[in-house]
Amino acid sequence: MQSPEAQLEILKHGSAQILSEAELLTKLRTGRPLNIKLGVDPTAPDIHLGFTVCLQKLRQFQDLGHQAVLIIGDFTAMIGDPSGRSKTRPQLSHDEIMANAKSFQQQAFKILDPAKTRTVFNGEWFEVMNFEQIIRLNSRVTLQQMLHREDFRSRIERGDSVRLHEIQYPIIQGWDSVMVKADVELGGTDQLFNILVGRDLQREEKMPEQVVFLMPLLEGLDGVQKMSKSLNNYVGVTDPPAEMFGKIMSISDTLMARYYTLLLGQTMPDIHPMDAKKELARRLVAQYHSQEEGEVALADFNTRFSKKDLDHAELPVVSADLLGSDVISAVVAAYAGGFQITKSRADARRLVEQGSVQWQSEKITAPKAVLSLTSGGVLRLDKTRAIRVG
Repeated sequence: MQSPEAQLEILKHGSAQILSEAELLTKLRTGRPLNIKLGVDPTAPDIHLGFTVCLQKLRQFQDLGHQAVLIIGDFTAMIGDPSGRSKTRPQLSHDEIMANAKSFQQQAFKILDPAKTRTVFNGEWFEVMNFEQIIRLNSRVTLQQMLHREDFRSRIERGDSVRLHEIQYPIIQGWDSVMVKADVELGGTDQLFNILVGRDLQREEKMPEQVVFLMPLLEGLDGVQKMSKSLNNYVGVTDPPAEMFGKIMSISDTLMARYYTLLLGQTMPDIHPMDAKKELARRLVAQYHSQEEGEVALADFNTRFSKKDLDHAELPVVSADLLGSDVISAVVAAYAGGFQITKSRADARRLVEQGSVQWQSEKITAPKAVLSLTSGGVLRLDKTRAIRVG
């Protein structure tokens, strides 16, 4: 192990908030491997890069000699984390959750070291609790505490419902920390309230309180809102290599340094921005697929865009029937059909007017242009995306 002070400096890099650094340093100075908790709810079979931010930090703890405790929330997932939500999440069955959990673990271990990871399901302790124990656990938290949450308050002020089962969520997440004797709990900045409840419950159990270690919420491809499948601004861990590479190449130069820090734990290299972005995309494809596929995706991108040889490139195929004939409709449908990206007609118009859109290598700059789309032709949408007409 490195010295506690050196570990702290490494771990701080890229973090949003640590409560507190002094507490963490004290724990590091014990010289024992710390229990680093990360709880996840498998509400979907696949994860996106935004979720991997905490997994990357957990791996960093592992590399420094600490024990990762990955809690699969088979019980919490049936509630659905209300953090940052404007409405109640749809409830899943336990069978759906367990199927998602299997897929999730396969993806998580592309980052984590399985030999240094203790994986547990919180159903192990909640399944055996009787109703009296549930009541006693609930008695430790007040309704006033729960209503301090901004997301709950906002819903109530708007007249939207807050279901009673949602109020249970922070309590259950907090009890997980007691059960695994967490020294540190990782989470996004939206998890502050939940993790603080865990500290409260540990204190009542006469246990050392866990350190709150918060990571930033990663902005999606739009560079504004957090990465989310519902917003269609995400990069999925299971996205095909070429698609993953292309999505990364679409991020802004200003967002690139943040992606290097949060997704790779590295500083952006001091090279030309385009080369840095290609390297970022190549490394991410290599991490979630293979080194070979990372190189292939890079070569394919260079063929398609750097060398502008789109005729021989492997491109998403979108039916001419879906594209329509006017250029604005074609661009909107091409993004949706080829890349699952939502673009408004105003967005499409801007792309056309700025000269980004090309049909068969000819720029289309008139928003009212009508296209004669033929099978096999290439419609270029922007600097990093093109589709082939089917």
